[in-house]
Amino acid sequence: MSPAILIPILCIVGLMLLGVPVWVAMFAGVIPYFTSLNSVGFDSSTLIQRLTGTMENASYLAIPYFVTAGAVMNYAGLSKRLLDFADGLVGHKTGGLAHVNVLLSVFMGGISGSSAADAAMECKILVPEMERRGYDSDFSAAVTLASSMITPIIPPGMGLIIYAMLANVSVGRMFASGYLPGVITALLMMLMVSYYSKKRNYQPSRDKIASLKEIITLFIKGFWALMIPFGLLLALRGGMLTANEAGAVCAVYALIVGSVVYKELKWKHIWPILQESFLGTATVMMTICAAVAMSYWLNIERIPNKLAAVIVESGVSNTGFMLLTVLILLVFGMFMTSGTSILTPILAPVAASMGIDLVYFGLVFVYTLAIGNMSPPFGVVLYQVSGLLNIKLERLVKASFPFLLLLIGCAVLFVFVPALSTWIPSVLYG
Repeated sequence: MSPAILIPILCIVGLMLLGVPVWVAMFAGVIPYFTSLNSVGFDSSTLIQRLTGTMENASYLAIPYFVTAGAVMNYAGLSKRLLDFADGLVGHKTGGLAHVNVLLSVFMGGISGSSAADAAMECKILVPEMERRGYDSDFSAAVTLASSMITPIIPPGMGLIIYAMLANVSVGRMFASGYLPGVITALLMMLMVSYYSKKRNYQPSRDKIASLKEIITLFIKGFWALMIPFGLLLALRGGMLTANEAGAVCAVYALIVGSVVYKELKWKHIWPILQESFLGTATVMMTICAAVAMSYWLNIERIPNKLAAVIVESGVSNTGFMLLTVLILLVFGMFMTSGTSILTPILAPVAASMGIDLVYFGLVFVYTLAIGNMSPPFGVVLYQVSGLLNIKLERLVKASFPFLLLLIGCAVLFVFVPALSTWIPSVLYG
């Protein structure tokens, strides 16, 4: 491997292992490469033009809009209504609150859009109640950790948006691809929860199944929150809104619901919302700019082409490549929550050259990368849940291991059955 390829890679990996922010590590790895090219006539302004062109690309306006929408939702009282509705649906089952934990993560996909945010929220509002009702602390933490892995593929998951932008795929199609895999994962996880709950005699959170009238009442109260993921998809599919407009409408919608309908959004929340929005947008956009710079380096060195050639010459099938991708993403996901920006420019062109549907590839990509966040020994969200709940890491790893195997099994299932991620997009978009 030539120094032009090896040195930037070692620099990026080394800085990330030292805890340097992803975008800083990526820039630090590739900028010296471009500087060295000046001696052979390379014009550095070309790179600057690419970066500024990225920042000026109108399609990226969806990112600050959705980040702002998520920040508003955190203060708007939507999560409490979703929690009550989830409890009304499954709280009567053995291990009711554990089922609520899983179902809430599905609903929260339209609110937080990330595993880390969902895990933090449930650690604060749900796990204490589970422990108070006699649930083992390790089991409560494990369910919270595992169920948060569903959140990134439920619209409007930020990973889906970033992947769609970098791989030049329809945001609407990527949103639609996540529903069926998300539901399948939740159902299988609830079956596992039922098994352990019956084995340990965890009691329901409700004395009896909620009446139809009560469920309708809870649905009406949570209707405004539940409308977000489905309303977005309908608006995008119907051509009423572009991805950018959908993000803006989502932010305004959350503002109105929080302040007028639920009346929990106060003036004192405006400054924290603005801070979260600015910092979140800046982090995502800087990471994307760094990914563009890295993608430019990859293209100059023709790394995706060389990688594709090696894979084709090796005779590996499309399914074999997808399984190899799952393995790579599981390992990579242990170290960071923002790996989408780094790996999409490398792997998506290879998948495209092999004739793999990029929506199918993207769903498996985002889903598997999220699973890496809970994988020992370095999973980012694994450490987050362990710290928030003050549980020893080894205990949490042991308790969550069956759920980890289940999630990896789901990723493999989605690899072998592409229709699970492409059927709904094909029905909606053709």
